[in-house]
Amino acid sequence: MKKLLVLLLVFVSVSVLAACEKDVLDPENQKIVLITDKGDITDKSFNQGSYEGVKAYGDKNDIEYAYLKPQDATDADYIVAIEQAIADGATIIVTPGYLFEPAVNEMQVDYPDVKFILLDGSPANVEGGKIEKNVYSVFYAEEQSGFLAGYASVKDGFRKLGFMGGMAVPAVQRFGHGFVQGAAAAAKELGLAEGAVTIDYLYTGDFKATPDVQAAAATMYNAGVEVIFACGGAVGQSVMAAAAGASNETVKKYVIGVDVDQSFDSPTVITSATKNLAASVEQALEALFETGSWDKDFGGKSVVLDASRDGVSLPMANSKFRTFTEADYKVIFDKLVAGTVEVDNTIGAFGDDGSASKQFETTEAKVNVIKFGS
Repeated sequence: MKKLLVLLLVFVSVSVLAACEKDVLDPENQKIVLITDKGDITDKSFNQGSYEGVKAYGDKNDIEYAYLKPQDATDADYIVAIEQAIADGATIIVTPGYLFEPAVNEMQVDYPDVKFILLDGSPANVEGGKIEKNVYSVFYAEEQSGFLAGYASVKDGFRKLGFMGGMAVPAVQRFGHGFVQGAAAAAKELGLAEGAVTIDYLYTGDFKATPDVQAAAATMYNAGVEVIFACGGAVGQSVMAAAAGASNETVKKYVIGVDVDQSFDSPTVITSATKNLAASVEQALEALFETGSWDKDFGGKSVVLDASRDGVSLPMANSKFRTFTEADYKVIFDKLVAGTVEVDNTIGAFGDDGSASKQFETTEAKVNVIKFGS
């Protein structure tokens, strides 16, 4: 009996030491809270994709989780939401969107024992800011995902394209610029004539689904645009409604979704330019609860997840392309992974900064910058 007791004590001691060496968290004393950016966890886009990662990991590992929606999208409201989450027991906070940078920059210092997972942003981007050991900052190569969408569209036979971004924030800008570069690259490969591909390009100024956004999309479709890359959270819902309204038995209008696979949201969605949001959130949570690699590989670091790190993609399983195949996709995706095809992530094209610069268009692909509401 004494021998058995000794063995049990040794086993417990070894287990405790192993856990300490790994520096993993005890699931019973933790709570994961996602705080939404503009929008909600039902936006079928960035917030929802991020929350799905929290939910999947929490359900799988029996860890408490929740979400909060700030009263408004201001630094003060984000800080209030973070403080409320912590008061409610949050030990891990997920913040999707660069608008959280100032709030996380402040809160990471005030709450050093709370872990922050910041998607599409870094507190180091704030003037005088830095990234502390309790923050993991994740960016995605949206320009590559947008490139794949534009490339596939032109390869599939579309010639009149549209881009409708929400707010002209860096992630949305990169999606749009990549989209133009992909369309231009495909047009050049196909040897199309000058101006054969046109891209109507605008920002709505928000991430909301509104009658005005639907009307703007309908105007594009009625002017001949065949497919619109809807890049702005709930903006996509308005674009899908416009595509459905402009379609009939002989004419079909289409949509490219964003952030997550939106192919099930509407029969008009042919594909989506995605970021691996859920998986990147789960990976960070695994580092906290399973591998103990937060301090070594995550905390205090900022990473960019590109094609080579499975950070972006164009889901093909549910796509509605007519001629662009899985094999075609693999060829161009592998070139992105290998670096033989490079996509510029420069900010400041197509009216983003008011200059209406068009440095990514080519003779084959022309961009028409439109002011929302005009």
